[in-house]
Amino acid sequence: MSRIGRMPIAVPAGVTVDIAENNHVTVKGPKGTLERTLPAEMEIKLEESQILVSRPNDLKKMKSLHGLTRTLINNMVVGVTDGYTKELEVNGVGYRAAKSGKKLTLNLGYSHPVEMTDPEGLESTVEGNKIIVKGIDKEKVGQYAAEIRDKRRPEPYKGKGIKYADEVIRRKVGKTGKK
Repeated sequence: MSRIGRMPIAVPAGVTVDIAENNHVTVKGPKGTLERTLPAEMEIKLEESQILVSRPNDLKKMKSLHGLTRTLINNMVVGVTDGYTKELEVNGVGYRAAKSGKKLTLNLGYSHPVEMTDPEGLESTVEGNKIIVKGIDKEKVGQYAAEIRDKRRPEPYKGKGIKYADEVIRRKVGKTGKK
């Protein structure tokens, strides 16, 4: 059995989980509501304050869907209770980030400022050289953070660019002069 798939998901107080036909799961919590249609082969049961996911047989496809389904539901439950955050750092001389309304303006050494609008359900804040992306959907938070990072990835020589706060950049030695 899948170690992750077997684990029950605890549903905290104040969170309601609704499982409709075709495994359409709706999770409502203090921070908002998330909906997702999960693989129909998986059997999702709500018992007291726990969600159990089980698979019909031991085919390779079912084994891989088992853990995935459980993790997706768990991410929804965590999202509506605590929410998710991703932290990015802007490093480099003259590289700046500014926020006005829903617009994030990045000055990254290009001839023009890069403007990005926060997607629906996500919020980004700027504190000094840090950009913090918050939201209840883990997938959307990660995707928007990756899109911001893609505007200027960190380079290996000076470390200039936008990187995740927990990311380690493998530095390279620059060229040396002739003797």
